[in-house]
Amino acid sequence: MPERDLEAHLRRLIETIDIANVLTEPITTAIERLLAVSAASLDSEEASVLVRDGDQGDLRFLAATGRVADRLRGMKIPAGKGVAGFVLMSGQPMAVSDVEGESSFYAEVDKATGYDTQTMLALPLRAGDEVVGVLEYVNRRGDPPHTPFTADEMDRAGIYADAIAALVDSYYSARLLKELSSRVIGSAEAETTEQVRAWLGSIRDSSGHRERLDLALLVRELARRGDSERRLARELLESLLKYSDSMNETSYLGY
Repeated sequence: MPERDLEAHLRRLIETIDIANVLTEPITTAIERLLAVSAASLDSEEASVLVRDGDQGDLRFLAATGRVADRLRGMKIPAGKGVAGFVLMSGQPMAVSDVEGESSFYAEVDKATGYDTQTMLALPLRAGDEVVGVLEYVNRRGDPPHTPFTADEMDRAGIYADAIAALVDSYYSARLLKELSSRVIGSAEAETTEQVRAWLGSIRDSSGHRERLDLALLVRELARRGDSERRLARELLESLLKYSDSMNETSYLGY
């Protein structure tokens, strides 16, 4: 690939990665806000969202709320382990009134965080026909012993699970863009190390790159305002693209 074409190709990939980063951060923030609201609604002390990690069925804590949230984020559970692993594989919700009598309970998380799990409620996060993660609520607020979660609360939690699943699906899409772009950049750098290193360190400082990120942030902020704002943003962008295409065609024909 010619050097100029390589630079343009990688520049687009880096922009994709940065925009993916811009998109994933507010998604995880929105998930944690929903977790806090839903945990309060269910009188739960801790809540977390686990997502698939790799192709083997492992799970990773993407978001959490509660006093051990910082220790949970990023922690992994091996494939098939724990209540979350069962829910992911079966696609069925599960309420555990006492984890000491539950053989599927994965005690390593408590050992790592210093937490004392007693009762749990876990629900699958569905995007279409696929289970993309697990939503968990642990213990009640206040001192033990903790009252088990009820069937009515499982139904109520299902409403939150639907909303969180949509956010998790968006998170996967943005992360996939980032991972694919990173792999392509890695392959290109392995083949043309000196060419890439010559400009990679400064590309994010260019004014054009910053302007494109600013535009992405503006679109994201507008889309967060509500349904009417999202529709308006889409119509404006589609109209602008059509206008740009028509101008390019006119310029070409005139030339």
